[in-house]
Amino acid sequence: MSDVQLNLVVIRSGNIDQAAMFYQQIGLSFTKHRHGNGLEHFACEGGCVTFEIYPYTPGTVPTTATRLGFQVTSVDTVVCELRKYGASIISPPANSPWGRRAVVADVDGHRVELTQPQ
Repeated sequence: MSDVQLNLVVIRSGNIDQAAMFYQQIGLSFTKHRHGNGLEHFACEGGCVTFEIYPYTPGTVPTTATRLGFQVTSVDTVVCELRKYGASIISPPANSPWGRRAVVADVDGHRVELTQPQ
């Protein structure tokens, strides 16, 4: 790829406040936004990527088939905190070729892969 960069990821949630609290445990920091007459949502900017959580409303397409991945300082610590915010543990923390790794599901069912460099 030449000059192409990912700059936006949007997921939908049945409870954007609860979802934002979940992702804050990973280390993301959100602010509430509304563009014109659009829906109120949460946005987090990190590097060149904006991660947004919009409310799921009837007629919108669910985003739960989207798999997300975040590199964190400590997979074990983050998984422990995420359990308090409704995470389902899909794959518990374990060593892998990519470093320490776990897969959790957020409150809406999005699969979230967490990695910690070795």
